[in-house]
Amino acid sequence: MILPERRWREARDQWVRAEEFGFDHAWTYDQLMWRWLRNDPWFGAVPTLAAAAAVTSRITLGTMVATPTYRHPVTLAKELMTLEDVAEGRFVCGLGAGAGGLDDRVVDPTERTPRQRAERFGEFVDLLDSLLRERVTTYTGTHYTVEDVPMNPGCLTAPRVPFAVAATGPRGMRLAARHAATWITAGPPGRFDALPYEETLATVKEQLSRLDEACERTGRDPATLDRLLLTGAMVGGTLDSVEAYRDAAGRFGDLGITDFVVHWPRESFPYQGSLKVLEQVAAEVLTAGGGSR
Repeated sequence: MILPERRWREARDQWVRAEEFGFDHAWTYDQLMWRWLRNDPWFGAVPTLAAAAAVTSRITLGTMVATPTYRHPVTLAKELMTLEDVAEGRFVCGLGAGAGGLDDRVVDPTERTPRQRAERFGEFVDLLDSLLRERVTTYTGTHYTVEDVPMNPGCLTAPRVPFAVAATGPRGMRLAARHAATWITAGPPGRFDALPYEETLATVKEQLSRLDEACERTGRDPATLDRLLLTGAMVGGTLDSVEAYRDAAGRFGDLGITDFVVHWPRESFPYQGSLKVLEQVAAEVLTAGGGSR
């Protein structure tokens, strides 16, 4: 996870090095601002990922996560189609319902309950799915209605750009089971004071169990859905040392996590850490073939 906080002349090196280090994918946050960095530099996710696609050749890139907060499915679909084309198919669209907060208040101060956000998110994903699959889409819903929207030439990846859906509730998990290639969790929901990763294992295990149930209820084989853990905000300590990374990736991998995401270390809070540790992880774990993706 690389925060979009540096001017491109500096950020470019992070994306290139992420590929050189051997990571399978690199993500950035798709938000207008970040809760702890509201007054600091913050750039747009889609242009950042397009630039990253142009300077890399192997690593898969992704949004973490696009939401209905300030994205409309039609304009987002056009941007995703274009971004995937620039990346020559190396792209995953991370999606989430949005949890309220600064971005919501800036763009749309309407207060929404968790249920209302979940309902809107369901339509958001359904419509986005249709737009990226079909050449022409008509859709009528409570939150979105569109008529004869063209999407030409369409996605390089068939049947469309893969989705990664962030969800911890039953509705969101069922949505992930229906539409996603990957399910995303950041650990214990609603926390922004990271717990030691050992203390979050039980929560993630319980979430994985409920995800299996959601898959079964929608008629999907649970083994066909990848499971991504985003560490750093709620799951802490995973990049304290190369030993911690290896232990955490192994223990979460044993639970069923297939993709293990850490933040590019920053010099200060949040996600403060040592770049030397990341370099050690690359040299001793990734290139040696150990650990999760």
